[in-house]
Amino acid sequence: MSRVEFIRKEEKKYHDFCYENYKLFEEGSWLYKPVKTVIDLLPLLEGKTNPKVLDLGSGVGRNSIPIAQVIKNKNGKVVCVDLLDSALDKLKLYSEEYEIEGVIETIKADIGHYEIAKNGYDLIVAVSTLEHVESEDVFENVIRKMASGTKDEGINCIIVNSEVEEIDIGTNENIDAMMEVNIKTEDMLNKLRHVYDGWEIVKQLVKPLEYKIVRDERDVLLKTNAITFAVRKK
Repeated sequence: MSRVEFIRKEEKKYHDFCYENYKLFEEGSWLYKPVKTVIDLLPLLEGKTNPKVLDLGSGVGRNSIPIAQVIKNKNGKVVCVDLLDSALDKLKLYSEEYEIEGVIETIKADIGHYEIAKNGYDLIVAVSTLEHVESEDVFENVIRKMASGTKDEGINCIIVNSEVEEIDIGTNENIDAMMEVNIKTEDMLNKLRHVYDGWEIVKQLVKPLEYKIVRDERDVLLKTNAITFAVRKK
């Protein structure tokens, strides 16, 4: 089994557990609420008719369901792409629960190889997902496709982890971080700035974070520099 295959197996196990044991928008996990930056960008869609949104690595709808609620009455559409059946199955159920099933379209695909229609979207969101494509080359290719797939005055919102460390809390030893793309923060920012050269930077932030997760029934401290990068196409 390759390193990428192993990481994806572990990540599937972790996410399947979260989706089964924690309910969307209830306290107790990172599914508790949508990402504030994503919600803060939604007023920029005001005035757009039939707004179309792409959520890459949508999971169970942490961000896509609140987006769908906002654009529901504008004849909008949110295309949700994820590789996990557990995520998409739950997303369909939550879409019915929140009465936005007509706004949500689910697609099972690896975001690293998903083709994005040129000039197809008013907003493209990728939250904590681009670090899970299989290589730096694929990462760069995906953000190029995101840029190409954005309409004039459209927005891309990327939140991506960099310089990730995982530490076994019981032994205090570093273990292999379960990230396919794990590079220096400045290198990641340089890749983003290069692809989005000429775009308006709406928000750029690097925030050191640490939180506890479980890997193979072990408590693990995950430390990361989380990059928020939101830009608008001129």
